[in-house]
Amino acid sequence: MTLARYNPKKIIVFSRDEMKQWEMAQKYQGDDRLRFFIGDVRDKDRLYRALDGVDYVVHAAATKIVPTAEYNPFESVKTNIIGAMNVIDAAIDKKVKGVVALSTDKASSPVNLYGATKLASDKLFVAGNSYTGDQSTKFSVVRYGNVMGSRGSVIPFFMSIRDSGVLPITDPRMTRFMISLDQGVELVWHAFEDMLGGEIYVKKIPSMKVVDLARLIAPDARLEVVGIRAGEKLHEQMIGCEDSHFTYEYPEHFKILPNLHSLGTCKERIKDGKRVPEGFVYSSDNNTEWMTPEQLQAWIDQYYSELGEL
Repeated sequence: MTLARYNPKKIIVFSRDEMKQWEMAQKYQGDDRLRFFIGDVRDKDRLYRALDGVDYVVHAAATKIVPTAEYNPFESVKTNIIGAMNVIDAAIDKKVKGVVALSTDKASSPVNLYGATKLASDKLFVAGNSYTGDQSTKFSVVRYGNVMGSRGSVIPFFMSIRDSGVLPITDPRMTRFMISLDQGVELVWHAFEDMLGGEIYVKKIPSMKVVDLARLIAPDARLEVVGIRAGEKLHEQMIGCEDSHFTYEYPEHFKILPNLHSLGTCKERIKDGKRVPEGFVYSSDNNTEWMTPEQLQAWIDQYYSELGEL
């Protein structure tokens, strides 16, 4: 999407997964705008090399599977917190213009280690704007939940086992936000275009009950309640009541301004936003917008049709 819309001189894919890089290189074979760097955000020296001459950075690296983080807390901290610090230091020292870090719903009122480390990461990127000195590196954050169709998300999981006749449901009351990959990318683009530094952008997206999703994917399957996993939330939350004093609403998103210095009342950052009511909470169970079965079916049909063409 970025290659098509902006035609950048170069996009560097920096990750430690050589297999996914190899697969992507095959898909985009012949496009000399792409570069692939093997590396890890834990390795500051390698980051410095990768960010040399780079204008904009999207930071998506994370240890993000909730049970994995619970059982490997030291590793989660190294990637999600120390890695964030390394990205901030490297971006400032290499004079990067803008950095957008990907957050998660689990960073809002966190109940698991993954959420706690991402909350720390969010605060690091917001505070990073105070470390830039005289140069103009800007740091902001975008926050959304699991991307529909992404690895580890519920839709591909249910699709893979729907012929078994049984779908596991953690709790029949559970709700989730629904965001497509395209919407996630567009939110990152919007952040780069709008940010002055320190903002957390939250996309307005619909919710859906997990049991409704399961019934649409496998209408004849039996739903087996298996219980909530360690560290899992019943409902996703993007904005907690503690953030309401500095949260502003726009037609397609919310913006949480930092409670740091005077940034939370900065008119240039607020622009035409309207402050949300005190105590406002944006969660998947109190959402005003809900995805219908017809909308989900249309997305599934399109997604798997495109997948079959790759």
